[in-house]
Amino acid sequence: MKKIRKGDLVVVLAGKDRTKQGKILRVVDGDKVIVEKLNVVKRHIKPRAGKQGGIEEREAPLPMSKVALVSPTTGKGVRVGFQFVDDGTGGQKKVRVVHKTGEVLDPV
Repeated sequence: MKKIRKGDLVVVLAGKDRTKQGKILRVVDGDKVIVEKLNVVKRHIKPRAGKQGGIEEREAPLPMSKVALVSPTTGKGVRVGFQFVDDGTGGQKKVRVVHKTGEVLDPV
């Protein structure tokens, strides 16, 4: 289980987009993430059969260490840990929790 997943709201901790928030679009190679509308770079596209060339803007991957998950209650970047909680059927489920407050981030 990863601490940051697709669809999570994160804040950038370092770089040109520092303090900006965005949603995770994709996790790349397990240690990089692509964040919606952040770390935008320009790519020059060569014309191909049926496609026009030009300059395209797209999101580039950010190292996972440069982003932090945003807490739903405080709206600030937080560190994430794991805990086992009862799932109601007599078993246990591994969930993500906020280190400081112990708030559960995943629904049980």
